[in-house]
Amino acid sequence: MQIPEHVAIILDGNGRWAKAKGLPRNAGHIQGAKTVEDMCEITWNMGIKYFTVYAFSTENWSRPDDEVAALMKLLRNYMVNAKKRANKNNMCVRVIGDKTRLDKDLQDSIADLEAATAANTGLHFQIAINYGGRDEITRATKRMYEDIKAGKLVEDEITDKVLNNYLDTAGLPDPDLLIRTCSEQRISNFLLWQLAYTEFYFSDLAWPDFNKEELTRAIEAYNGRNRKFGGLKE
Repeated sequence: MQIPEHVAIILDGNGRWAKAKGLPRNAGHIQGAKTVEDMCEITWNMGIKYFTVYAFSTENWSRPDDEVAALMKLLRNYMVNAKKRANKNNMCVRVIGDKTRLDKDLQDSIADLEAATAANTGLHFQIAINYGGRDEITRATKRMYEDIKAGKLVEDEITDKVLNNYLDTAGLPDPDLLIRTCSEQRISNFLLWQLAYTEFYFSDLAWPDFNKEELTRAIEAYNGRNRKFGGLKE
């Protein structure tokens, strides 16, 4: 079985999972965070080299204040031991998205985590926080424009590869497989540029219930696709 190099997942269903069990929504987010940690180990052991999760979108700020606060608390809790855990597992961690809207302590924690794990050669784990595909492309275009004004870039040099280097995911391969959980079948402004040739798999499981068996089913489905680029098989 061919293992995809890069798997991206839209984590959906934490709230519905909690509601079905008569628990507060935050309980679903807590369990979902545990599932993320489990899947980092599972993906690496299966041979996946890059694992990207959609944790908090630019649109998620519109959720109730108490839920947003709970999600930020979860992120802070993750950061407490993230550096030690990542280095123990030789994992390189990167946060994509507009980090400037996050509180200063979170921005500092993220910068410290990224710097401390940058040289690690195990799983490359990307967490999308305050991320939106349209926002990413807009920010990339603005940075490109500033470089043009500064004389660092000229119009004739602009290609898709050059634009790719201005994205949050610069230096990363595009996802081979995108998984979305809890039966939803849309990409919700996630990795709009990067998903151009990605295979999609939609799982009925809510994210807290996602496991190795379901990931295996997704990869088996991926292997069954007749992947073509420009009319030619991959």
